[in-house]
Amino acid sequence: MALLTSDKNDKKVQEAERVARDAGQAAAATKRSAESYWAVSWRIFKKNKLGMVCLAIVTALVFVAVFAPVIAPYDPYAQDLLNRLSKSSAEHLLGTDELGRDILSRIIYGCRISLSVGVISQAIALLIGFFSGVVAGYFGGKVDAVISFVIQVFSSFPFLLFAIVIMFVLGPGLINLYVALGLLMWTTTARLVRGDVMRLKGSEYIQSCMLSGGSSWRIITKHLLPNCVSTLIVTSTLGIPNAIMSEASLSFLGLGVNPPTASWGAMISSSQAYIQVNPLYSIATGIAIIITVMAFNLLGDALRDALDPKMRS
Repeated sequence: MALLTSDKNDKKVQEAERVARDAGQAAAATKRSAESYWAVSWRIFKKNKLGMVCLAIVTALVFVAVFAPVIAPYDPYAQDLLNRLSKSSAEHLLGTDELGRDILSRIIYGCRISLSVGVISQAIALLIGFFSGVVAGYFGGKVDAVISFVIQVFSSFPFLLFAIVIMFVLGPGLINLYVALGLLMWTTTARLVRGDVMRLKGSEYIQSCMLSGGSSWRIITKHLLPNCVSTLIVTSTLGIPNAIMSEASLSFLGLGVNPPTASWGAMISSSQAYIQVNPLYSIATGIAIIITVMAFNLLGDALRDALDPKMRS
């Protein structure tokens, strides 16, 4: 009798060990699968030569923005009225503006303003758009109807006109520019995240979490957010150039950053009257905007091709 009991206990122990071993193997396989997704995405991205070039350009722009005080040959706000509108020379590679300030130094510092506006305003838009899209897609019903209606209202107005109105109410300034663009750019993120959440909500593991009593906050942060990371990365990469163009347009109209802050849009606005005297004043600034916007747009396209499973197939 004791022998039979001992055999039964040994079988139970062996069964428990087998279950634990299978669970460990499943967890390891899941980890490898998660790692392989990003590894495969990076491998696909590296094959895109244009995407790699754009990544290098964006990295260089970030380097210039961070180390602008070291890279800029002159103080961008130092005036030399005796050397106004000078043309390209060894002393000033791109010449000087109407107040004798070095144009190259102001373009370098303008990169810092443009990238900060693009990144910070897009971060605000991602924060609002993600939680709005998750709430709309997860809870559905009247909540989804209300949020979708708000998204349609924001999307129905011309973006630049809406931005001009908000900046006119808030007043020019860098902080107001962050807030205005962030409040206007969240709708795209919200719409995409809402679609992802509605698709994921019907999956078995999300249903299991709901049935097991998992809180909505835990499901959103632990399960839905990781599955929306690729969408958020692509959306933010494509949203940054839109913010940069919007900042340049608003600064061109006098509703962006306050002078004498170096801004590409404000520099193009100021250079209109002097384009025949020093063409590089406006041309170099315009080229800087074109390179930055194209690099981010093409980088976003390359990331979408690498991260989106539908694009892979």
